[in-house]
Amino acid sequence: MSQAQNRRFVLASRPQGAPTPENFRLETAEIPQPGAGEVLLKTIYLSLDPYMRGRMNDAKSYADPVAIDEVMVGGTVAKVVESNLEGFAAGDWVLSFTGWQDYGISDGEGLLNLGQSPTMPSYALGIMGMPGFTAYMGLLDIGEPKSGETVVVAAATGPVGATVGQIAKLKGCKVIGIAGGDEKCSYAKEVLGFDACIDHKADDFAAQLNAACDNGIDVYFENVGGKVFDAVMPLLNTSARVPVCGLISQYNATSLPEGPDRMSMLMGMLLVKRIKMQGFIIFDDYADRYPEFAQDMTTWLTEGKIKYKEHLVEGFENTPEAFIGLLEGKNFGKLVIKVNDD
Repeated sequence: MSQAQNRRFVLASRPQGAPTPENFRLETAEIPQPGAGEVLLKTIYLSLDPYMRGRMNDAKSYADPVAIDEVMVGGTVAKVVESNLEGFAAGDWVLSFTGWQDYGISDGEGLLNLGQSPTMPSYALGIMGMPGFTAYMGLLDIGEPKSGETVVVAAATGPVGATVGQIAKLKGCKVIGIAGGDEKCSYAKEVLGFDACIDHKADDFAAQLNAACDNGIDVYFENVGGKVFDAVMPLLNTSARVPVCGLISQYNATSLPEGPDRMSMLMGMLLVKRIKMQGFIIFDDYADRYPEFAQDMTTWLTEGKIKYKEHLVEGFENTPEAFIGLLEGKNFGKLVIKVNDD
């Protein structure tokens, strides 16, 4: 093999607030050997996603936390090096979940064979994978957008938000994005085709959002929380739908935000305006509907109706820094680490 050992990043300590490089440790270990019914996978691309921050906490959630000294979790696109598993051969590309390491073993659970020569294999981590699927089901199943309605999406140029907005445009909606900085807002309007995009860093952010949403908000796709939701909340229309996908502004918080408790106000609005607000975990709730998504998304991509931006970082050693930047909004597009050459 070209590489004698398996590089891997493990969780060295649990972060207090924002993660730091010291929370991760780069180790080398022997390359694992596949047993009966297993495959050895070599990671080519690693996906970095906000949910990983929650998995660093020792707290009860929808998935177990990463244990101290264990490999950080993550979706990967890998190549089969050696196979003792029916349906997988050496040289196959696969969508896997082997985490922050060069090599991993899989017994086939959750393993998706992408074939010997997929055109854009890394897309399986983004537009054709969890982020694209999340956008599709969250918007269409929970958001239920109707032609002529106003859809607002936060983190509008991220892999989920960008897809949400474009699907909403395909469904005939007015789409308002929320993003950080002029470059991202211009991209949302000029490339993704949003009707408007508001910079959440602007001093008059709430006033700009109010002006853009002159008919209120019918669907708000929540990725951010915090001050963005504070500005959205008063604009929600009767019978508005709020798919809750993520709350990236809160992931590094160590206490509740200062200021008045707005929970009663929110509960009152949900009641009086009959608003539906629903959280979801994509593969737990919708795994059986992946083929429906894959068919639609493949068609839209082929026809040029959906644009997709990937933020590719070369070099496995840059993974912690890239992840810390992700939580600060420094990425532009779907963040993927190129771990190894194929």
